[in-house]
Amino acid sequence: MIPEEALPAGFFDRDPREVAVDLIGCVLTHRSPEGTASGMIVETEAYRPEDPACHAYRGPDSRNRMLFGPPGVSYVYLSYGMHRLFNVVCEPEGVGSAVLVRALRPLEGLDLMVRRRGRPSHLCDGPGRLAQALGIELHHDGCDLTVGPLTIRYGPPPEGEIVSTTRIGIRRGTELPRRYLLHGDPNVSVRPRTLCGRGLARSGHLAGSGLP
Repeated sequence: MIPEEALPAGFFDRDPREVAVDLIGCVLTHRSPEGTASGMIVETEAYRPEDPACHAYRGPDSRNRMLFGPPGVSYVYLSYGMHRLFNVVCEPEGVGSAVLVRALRPLEGLDLMVRRRGRPSHLCDGPGRLAQALGIELHHDGCDLTVGPLTIRYGPPPEGEIVSTTRIGIRRGTELPRRYLLHGDPNVSVRPRTLCGRGLARSGHLAGSGLP
């Protein structure tokens, strides 16, 4: 039986590469005065402090302070001065690691998503698009995802294959296979050119290999 309550903080208190796989199939929900909007997570990216692409690489500052917060809080930042990107903080407080949610399969609140996006298609197939569709703003930085209004709840194992590939939209650390997605899902932001890992288990461990 799949629990309806939000994932507890302990779910996120571990390596983001494990969390990134386990989040595939889970449901991100935002309940706001405008209404409820939600989607199933179909694409993620993992970031750790030793990773040159991670905002924690050079230590904490005024912009990334929530990235060093406790597990299970949100880290929302502005990308290229226009796109809000939603991340969930992982590992113990002070570490500086997170999972970026890159794409959703829309579920609840389709009309609301369309109004926010101003178009009926491409609602959640990218990190900036999904944040706009769900109404995630900069003031949601640091939200406790275990109590709302932003929550993530566990979902059943998704139909299809979870794969890993290299990350996109960054300048450094592009060779690391820390992007995870539901292969063939039409809501994925960009189809992978090459696959680095196949048949990944939702237990959070890459099948037949270690974590790269």
